Amino acid sequence: MRAEMERFLGGVERRAYRMSEIATGNREEALDIVQDAMLALVRKYSDRPEAQWAPFFHRILQNQIRDWQRRRSVRQKVFTWLKIGNEEDGVGEPLESLPDPRSEQPERGLQREALAETLELALRRLPLRQQQAFMLRAWEGLDTAATADAMGCSAGSVKTHYSRALAALRGRLEVYR
Repeated sequence: MRAEMERFLGGVERRAYRMSEIATGNREEALDIVQDAMLALVRKYSDRPEAQWAPFFHRILQNQIRDWQRRRSVRQKVFTWLKIGNEEDGVGEPLESLPDPRSEQPERGLQREALAETLELALRRLPLRQQQAFMLRAWEGLDTAATADAMGCSAGSVKTHYSRALAALRGRLEVYR
């Protein structure tokens, strides 16, 4: 059973990380979320049949993302109220000022990267429920029922969120058609 669980986690790790990274906009936070979701799956559901792991994992992952966003919202309100964490003092992340090494790729690679960045930005601008529905349906390939289970809502809600996400993404990415 251990080998099956490792294989399952290895198979979902990269996509789960990208989902979390898009939802949080932070690589370290995304990694923490995915690791926490994986640990929760192993601790609580490793004794369940393998066919149940994907829905359980995605439900745990989406809950972790929602929890992170709630905590972030509270922190932002507190920091705004206390005026803490203001970057007007000019102290920033020194590595962020370095040029991106990917910028030296051929023109086609740059276009592909620009499209990927535009898609990621468009996904980040979606409301959380639309983002979740899109990523679970389009990226993970879950059907409506499994997506509803992972999101903790009805199949009708999934259809609505997914449809709205597609419409918003089409509108934002129309330039690339």
